[in-house]
Amino acid sequence: MKDQSMSGKIDARLAELGITLPAPAAPVASYVPYVEAGNLVIISGQITMENGEIRYPGKLGAEVSLEDGYQAARLCAVNLLAQLKVACDGDLDRVQRVMRLGGFVACTADFSDHPKVINGASDLMAEVFGDAGKHARAAVGAPSLPLNVSVEVEGMFLIS
Repeated sequence: MKDQSMSGKIDARLAELGITLPAPAAPVASYVPYVEAGNLVIISGQITMENGEIRYPGKLGAEVSLEDGYQAARLCAVNLLAQLKVACDGDLDRVQRVMRLGGFVACTADFSDHPKVINGASDLMAEVFGDAGKHARAAVGAPSLPLNVSVEVEGMFLIS
């Protein structure tokens, strides 16, 4: 494991952005937080959990605004990074590329701005990793998500 006194460039970038990664959430069903295959890390969907509480509950197009949806996706991305840091033995400088994000938006049937919501996660990855944060993506609407969260984001990362 990396010497914690020697902060890496990604940790420094997170600090610049005012982001403190939380302790990663434990799975609440029959799955694992992440799976490694060679240099790929695939992280299970992360929700809008912050300090043990659900943030931004509800549906886009109803009780959740587009702006709050964007922030919800950003929070999911922070939680993805927390899981990724564990997968990288504490060293986020091992991340070579954000390969793919999959974003799920709980929304009304007529809501169609899923990409604008999931931009909250995508923009954060670009802010943190620069060009290596550019990724393939899906942004999909759903009638409901677990625990009444408004957004869930999963990710695939290339690490060294």
